[in-house]
Amino acid sequence: MPTTPPISRRGALSALAVLTVATASASWAAEEASWPNKQIRLIVPYPPGGSADTLGRALSFALGKAFGQSVVVENRAGASGMIGSQAVSRAEPDGYTLVISGIGSHVIAPKLTPSSFDPIKDFTHIALLGGPPTVLVVNAEGPVKDMQGFISYAKDKPGGVSWGSPGQGTHGSLIGEAFAQATGLTMVQAPYKGANAAVTDLIANQIQAAFITLSSAMPGLKSGRLRAIALTADSRLDDFPNVPTFKELGYPRLTGTTWFSLSGPPGMRDTVVTRINQAVRDALRTPEVRKELRQQNMVTEDMDASAFTRYVQSELEHWTPFLTPLEKTRP
Repeated sequence: MPTTPPISRRGALSALAVLTVATASASWAAEEASWPNKQIRLIVPYPPGGSADTLGRALSFALGKAFGQSVVVENRAGASGMIGSQAVSRAEPDGYTLVISGIGSHVIAPKLTPSSFDPIKDFTHIALLGGPPTVLVVNAEGPVKDMQGFISYAKDKPGGVSWGSPGQGTHGSLIGEAFAQATGLTMVQAPYKGANAAVTDLIANQIQAAFITLSSAMPGLKSGRLRAIALTADSRLDDFPNVPTFKELGYPRLTGTTWFSLSGPPGMRDTVVTRINQAVRDALRTPEVRKELRQQNMVTEDMDASAFTRYVQSELEHWTPFLTPLEKTRP
Protein backbone atom coordinates (compact mmCIF):
# COMPACT_ATOMS: atom_id res chain seq x y z
CA MET A 1 0.00 0.00 0.00
CA PRO A 2 1.54 3.34 -1.04
CA THR A 3 2.38 5.76 1.71
CA THR A 4 2.53 9.56 1.66
CA PRO A 5 6.12 10.74 1.96
CA PRO A 6 6.79 12.82 5.05
CA ILE A 7 6.92 16.61 4.61
CA SER A 8 10.35 18.03 5.25
CA ARG A 9 10.85 20.92 7.69
CA ARG A 10 11.84 23.17 4.80
CA GLY A 11 8.74 22.16 2.86
CA ALA A 12 6.53 22.82 5.87
CA LEU A 13 8.04 26.27 6.35
CA SER A 14 7.58 27.06 2.66
CA ALA A 15 3.97 25.99 2.78
CA LEU A 16 3.43 28.09 5.90
CA ALA A 17 5.02 31.11 4.20
CA VAL A 18 2.75 30.71 1.17
CA LEU A 19 -0.28 30.36 3.44
CA THR A 20 0.74 33.44 5.43
CA VAL A 21 1.17 35.53 2.27
CA ALA A 22 -2.14 34.30 0.89
CA THR A 23 -3.90 35.09 4.16
CA ALA A 24 -2.34 38.55 4.34
CA SER A 25 -3.29 39.24 0.72
CA ALA A 26 -6.86 38.16 1.37
CA SER A 27 -6.95 40.35 4.47
CA TRP A 28 -5.64 43.34 2.50
CA ALA A 29 -8.17 42.73 -0.25
CA ALA A 30 -11.02 42.60 2.28
CA GLU A 31 -9.75 45.76 3.98
CA GLU A 32 -9.49 47.62 0.67
CA ALA A 33 -12.98 46.52 -0.35
CA SER A 34 -14.48 47.82 2.89
CA TRP A 35 -12.35 51.00 3.12
CA PRO A 36 -13.18 53.25 4.82
CA ASN A 37 -14.98 51.51 7.66
CA LYS A 38 -13.88 53.83 10.47
CA GLN A 39 -13.00 57.44 11.22
CA ILE A 40 -10.29 59.12 9.13
CA ARG A 41 -7.82 61.47 10.81
CA LEU A 42 -6.64 64.51 8.85
CA ILE A 43 -3.57 66.21 10.30
CA VAL A 44 -3.19 69.94 9.60
CA PRO A 45 0.43 70.72 10.53
CA TYR A 46 -0.30 74.42 11.09
CA PRO A 47 -2.30 76.45 13.64
CA PRO A 48 -6.07 76.92 13.27
CA GLY A 49 -7.31 79.78 11.13
CA GLY A 50 -4.76 79.80 8.30
CA SER A 51 -5.16 78.77 4.67
CA ALA A 52 -4.09 75.16 5.36
CA ASP A 53 -6.60 74.86 8.19
CA THR A 54 -9.40 76.39 6.12
CA LEU A 55 -8.70 74.01 3.25
CA GLY A 56 -8.40 71.05 5.60
CA ARG A 57 -11.78 71.67 7.17
CA ALA A 58 -13.50 72.20 3.84
CA LEU A 59 -11.89 68.98 2.58
CA SER A 60 -12.82 67.01 5.71
CA PHE A 61 -16.47 67.86 5.17
CA ALA A 62 -16.35 66.92 1.48
CA LEU A 63 -14.51 63.62 2.07
CA GLY A 64 -16.78 62.71 4.97
CA LYS A 65 -19.76 63.20 2.72
CA ALA A 66 -18.17 61.18 -0.10
CA PHE A 67 -17.08 58.22 2.05
CA GLY A 68 -19.82 58.15 4.67
CA GLN A 69 -17.29 58.34 7.49
CA SER A 70 -16.28 61.20 9.76
CA VAL A 71 -13.02 62.95 8.86
CA VAL A 72 -11.61 64.59 11.97
CA VAL A 73 -9.18 67.50 11.65
CA GLU A 74 -6.29 67.57 14.10
CA ASN A 75 -3.98 70.60 14.23
CA ARG A 76 -0.38 69.63 15.03
CA ALA A 77 1.62 72.78 14.36
CA GLY A 78 5.35 73.39 14.63
CA ALA A 79 8.60 73.58 12.69
CA SER A 80 6.99 75.02 9.54
CA GLY A 81 4.64 72.08 9.21
CA MET A 82 7.26 69.40 9.75
CA ILE A 83 6.10 68.09 13.13
CA GLY A 84 2.65 67.06 11.98
CA SER A 85 4.00 65.85 8.65
CA GLN A 86 6.62 63.69 10.32
CA ALA A 87 3.97 62.04 12.47
CA VAL A 88 2.04 61.04 9.36
CA SER A 89 5.17 59.74 7.62
CA ARG A 90 5.44 57.17 10.43
CA ALA A 91 1.76 56.18 10.51
CA GLU A 92 0.24 52.97 9.18
CA PRO A 93 -0.33 53.20 5.41
CA ASP A 94 -3.96 52.16 5.70
CA GLY A 95 -5.54 55.40 4.49
CA TYR A 96 -6.89 56.42 7.90
CA THR A 97 -4.18 59.00 8.65
CA LEU A 98 -3.62 61.79 6.15
CA VAL A 99 -1.93 65.20 6.19
CA ILE A 100 -2.38 68.57 4.56
CA SER A 101 0.97 68.86 2.84
CA GLY A 102 2.30 71.56 0.55
CA ILE A 103 5.18 73.67 -0.68
CA GLY A 104 5.97 74.88 2.84
CA SER A 105 6.25 71.52 4.58
CA HIS A 106 7.40 69.36 1.65
CA VAL A 107 9.61 71.64 -0.44
CA ILE A 108 10.88 74.60 1.60
CA ALA A 109 11.12 73.42 5.21
CA PRO A 110 12.95 70.12 4.54
CA LYS A 111 15.65 72.09 2.73
CA LEU A 112 16.05 74.90 5.25
CA THR A 113 15.76 73.01 8.52
CA PRO A 114 17.16 69.70 9.79
CA SER A 115 14.75 67.06 8.59
CA SER A 116 14.22 63.44 9.46
CA PHE A 117 11.98 62.72 6.50
CA ASP A 118 12.37 62.64 2.75
CA PRO A 119 9.55 64.67 1.13
CA ILE A 120 9.21 62.13 -1.69
CA LYS A 121 10.17 58.71 -0.31
CA ASP A 122 8.51 59.07 3.09
CA PHE A 123 5.04 60.00 1.80
CA THR A 124 2.35 58.92 -0.59
CA HIS A 125 1.30 62.07 -2.41
CA ILE A 126 -2.40 61.88 -3.19
CA ALA A 127 -3.89 65.10 -4.56
CA LEU A 128 -3.27 68.78 -5.18
CA LEU A 129 -5.73 71.09 -3.43
CA GLY A 130 -4.56 74.50 -4.59
CA GLY A 131 -3.18 77.69 -3.15
CA PRO A 132 -2.97 81.45 -3.54
CA PRO A 133 -0.34 83.06 -5.77
CA THR A 134 2.22 85.41 -4.27
CA VAL A 135 1.95 89.10 -5.11
CA LEU A 136 4.44 91.95 -5.07
CA VAL A 137 2.70 94.86 -3.33
CA VAL A 138 3.71 98.43 -2.55
CA ASN A 139 2.16 101.28 -0.61
CA ALA A 140 -0.60 102.71 -2.79
CA GLU A 141 0.32 106.27 -1.75
CA GLY A 142 3.90 105.87 -2.96
CA PRO A 143 5.38 106.73 -6.36
CA VAL A 144 5.48 103.18 -7.77
CA LYS A 145 2.66 102.36 -10.18
CA ASP A 146 3.97 99.37 -12.13
CA MET A 147 6.94 97.02 -12.56
CA GLN A 148 9.00 99.47 -14.61
CA GLY A 149 8.45 102.09 -11.95
CA PHE A 150 9.42 99.66 -9.19
CA ILE A 151 12.68 98.73 -10.87
CA SER A 152 13.56 102.39 -11.47
CA TYR A 153 12.68 103.25 -7.88
CA ALA A 154 14.80 100.38 -6.54
CA LYS A 155 17.82 101.36 -8.65
CA ASP A 156 17.66 104.96 -7.47
CA LYS A 157 17.23 104.19 -3.77
CA PRO A 158 20.48 104.36 -1.78
CA GLY A 159 21.18 101.00 -0.15
CA GLY A 160 18.44 99.29 -2.13
CA VAL A 161 14.83 98.47 -1.38
CA SER A 162 13.75 96.85 1.87
CA TRP A 163 10.95 94.35 1.41
CA GLY A 164 8.90 92.25 3.76
CA SER A 165 8.04 88.55 3.65
CA PRO A 166 5.87 86.39 5.93
CA GLY A 167 9.07 84.74 7.16
CA GLN A 168 12.35 83.26 6.04
CA GLY A 169 11.71 80.30 3.76
CA THR A 170 8.08 81.06 2.94
CA HIS A 171 6.94 81.18 -0.66
CA GLY A 172 6.97 84.98 -0.44
CA SER A 173 10.56 84.86 0.77
CA LEU A 174 11.52 82.60 -2.13
CA ILE A 175 9.84 84.78 -4.74
CA GLY A 176 11.45 87.94 -3.36
CA GLU A 177 14.93 86.42 -3.37
CA ALA A 178 14.40 84.96 -6.85
CA PHE A 179 13.18 88.34 -8.12
CA ALA A 180 16.27 90.07 -6.73
CA GLN A 181 18.48 87.49 -8.47
CA ALA A 182 16.60 87.84 -11.76
CA THR A 183 16.73 91.63 -11.82
CA GLY A 184 20.10 92.19 -10.17
CA LEU A 185 18.50 94.74 -7.86
CA THR A 186 19.85 95.44 -4.39
CA MET A 187 17.00 94.31 -2.15
CA VAL A 188 17.10 93.67 1.59
CA GLN A 189 14.63 91.16 3.00
CA ALA A 190 12.84 91.87 6.27
CA PRO A 191 11.36 88.51 7.34
CA TYR A 192 8.33 88.91 9.59
CA LYS A 193 6.39 86.43 11.67
CA GLY A 194 3.45 86.41 9.30
CA ALA A 195 2.17 88.58 6.47
CA ASN A 196 0.02 90.89 8.62
CA ALA A 197 3.05 92.41 10.32
CA ALA A 198 4.71 93.00 6.95
CA VAL A 199 1.58 94.72 5.63
CA THR A 200 1.40 96.97 8.72
CA ASP A 201 4.97 98.15 8.21
CA LEU A 202 4.47 98.58 4.46
CA ILE A 203 1.48 100.85 5.02
CA ALA A 204 3.51 102.77 7.62
CA ASN A 205 6.37 103.18 5.08
CA GLN A 206 8.81 101.22 7.26
CA ILE A 207 9.53 99.00 4.24
CA GLN A 208 9.09 99.74 0.53
CA ALA A 209 7.52 96.50 -0.73
CA ALA A 210 6.32 93.05 0.28
CA PHE A 211 6.03 89.62 -1.30
CA ILE A 212 3.02 87.95 0.32
CA THR A 213 0.14 85.70 -0.70
CA LEU A 214 -2.74 87.31 -2.52
CA SER A 215 -5.03 86.14 0.29
CA SER A 216 -2.98 88.09 2.83
CA ALA A 217 -2.86 91.17 0.60
CA MET A 218 -6.61 91.25 -0.07
CA PRO A 219 -7.68 93.51 2.84
CA GLY A 220 -5.07 96.11 1.91
CA LEU A 221 -5.92 95.90 -1.79
CA LYS A 222 -9.64 96.26 -1.14
CA SER A 223 -9.11 99.24 1.16
CA GLY A 224 -6.89 100.95 -1.42
CA ARG A 225 -3.87 101.08 0.88
CA LEU A 226 -1.84 98.59 -1.17
CA ARG A 227 -1.11 98.38 -4.88
CA ALA A 228 -0.43 95.07 -6.62
CA ILE A 229 2.49 95.17 -9.05
CA ALA A 230 2.71 91.54 -10.24
CA LEU A 231 1.40 88.06 -9.45
CA THR A 232 3.04 84.64 -9.58
CA ALA A 233 -0.06 83.08 -11.18
CA ASP A 234 0.43 81.37 -14.54
CA SER A 235 -2.05 83.79 -16.17
CA ARG A 236 -4.00 86.86 -15.11
CA LEU A 237 -6.79 86.25 -12.62
CA ASP A 238 -10.39 87.11 -13.43
CA ASP A 239 -10.72 89.13 -10.22
CA PHE A 240 -7.51 91.09 -10.99
CA PRO A 241 -7.50 91.62 -14.75
CA ASN A 242 -5.23 94.67 -14.52
CA VAL A 243 -2.48 92.98 -12.49
CA PRO A 244 0.13 91.37 -14.75
CA THR A 245 1.94 88.15 -13.99
CA PHE A 246 5.70 87.96 -13.47
CA LYS A 247 5.69 85.53 -16.39
CA GLU A 248 4.29 88.03 -18.89
CA LEU A 249 6.69 90.69 -17.56
CA GLY A 250 9.65 88.53 -18.51
CA TYR A 251 10.23 86.44 -15.37
CA PRO A 252 8.83 82.98 -16.24
CA ARG A 253 10.56 81.23 -13.34
CA LEU A 254 8.58 83.34 -10.88
CA THR A 255 5.45 81.30 -11.44
CA GLY A 256 3.74 79.25 -8.78
CA THR A 257 1.49 79.31 -5.75
CA THR A 258 1.69 78.66 -2.04
CA TRP A 259 0.05 75.34 -2.82
CA PHE A 260 -1.45 72.86 -0.38
CA SER A 261 -2.12 69.22 -0.99
CA LEU A 262 -3.16 65.91 0.56
CA SER A 263 -0.63 63.20 1.37
CA GLY A 264 -0.36 60.07 3.46
CA PRO A 265 2.25 57.64 4.81
CA PRO A 266 4.50 55.80 2.37
CA GLY A 267 3.25 52.51 0.97
CA MET A 268 -0.46 53.26 0.70
CA ARG A 269 -2.37 50.90 -1.59
CA ASP A 270 -3.02 52.22 -5.09
CA THR A 271 -6.73 51.44 -4.93
CA VAL A 272 -7.19 53.53 -1.77
CA VAL A 273 -5.04 56.36 -3.16
CA THR A 274 -7.08 56.40 -6.36
CA ARG A 275 -10.35 56.55 -4.44
CA ILE A 276 -9.16 59.45 -2.26
CA ASN A 277 -7.69 61.28 -5.25
CA GLN A 278 -10.94 61.03 -7.17
CA ALA A 279 -12.97 62.13 -4.16
CA VAL A 280 -10.74 65.20 -3.73
CA ARG A 281 -11.00 66.10 -7.41
CA ASP A 282 -14.77 65.70 -7.29
CA ALA A 283 -14.91 67.88 -4.17
CA LEU A 284 -12.87 70.63 -5.84
CA ARG A 285 -15.55 70.83 -8.53
CA THR A 286 -18.46 71.34 -6.13
CA PRO A 287 -19.94 74.85 -5.82
CA GLU A 288 -19.25 74.96 -2.07
CA VAL A 289 -15.54 74.19 -2.35
CA ARG A 290 -15.11 76.31 -5.48
CA LYS A 291 -16.62 79.22 -3.58
CA GLU A 292 -14.20 78.66 -0.69
CA LEU A 293 -11.24 78.50 -3.07
CA ARG A 294 -12.27 81.72 -4.76
CA GLN A 295 -12.76 83.51 -1.45
CA GLN A 296 -9.23 82.47 -0.51
CA ASN A 297 -7.92 83.49 -3.96
CA MET A 298 -6.68 79.96 -4.51
CA VAL A 299 -5.98 78.40 -7.88
CA THR A 300 -5.68 74.68 -8.53
CA GLU A 301 -5.12 72.08 -11.24
CA ASP A 302 -6.78 68.73 -11.85
CA MET A 303 -4.22 65.93 -11.37
CA ASP A 304 -4.29 62.23 -10.66
CA ALA A 305 -2.00 60.90 -7.94
CA SER A 306 0.87 60.03 -10.31
CA ALA A 307 0.81 63.46 -11.93
CA PHE A 308 0.72 65.14 -8.56
CA THR A 309 3.71 63.14 -7.30
CA ARG A 310 5.65 64.27 -10.36
CA TYR A 311 4.54 67.83 -9.62
CA VAL A 312 6.00 67.67 -6.09
CA GLN A 313 9.29 66.40 -7.53
CA SER A 314 9.33 69.17 -10.14
CA GLU A 315 8.72 71.81 -7.45
CA LEU A 316 11.66 70.48 -5.45
CA GLU A 317 13.87 70.69 -8.52
CA HIS A 318 12.58 74.15 -9.48
CA TRP A 319 13.06 75.83 -6.09
CA THR A 320 16.25 74.15 -4.87
CA PRO A 321 18.56 76.66 -6.65
CA PHE A 322 16.81 79.49 -4.79
CA LEU A 323 16.73 77.59 -1.50
CA THR A 324 20.42 76.69 -1.46
CA PRO A 325 21.68 80.25 -0.68
CA LEU A 326 19.11 80.52 2.11
CA GLU A 327 20.15 77.13 3.48
CA LYS A 328 23.74 78.36 3.82
CA THR A 329 22.63 81.37 5.89
CA ARG A 330 20.28 79.59 8.27
CA PRO A 331 21.16 79.68 12.00
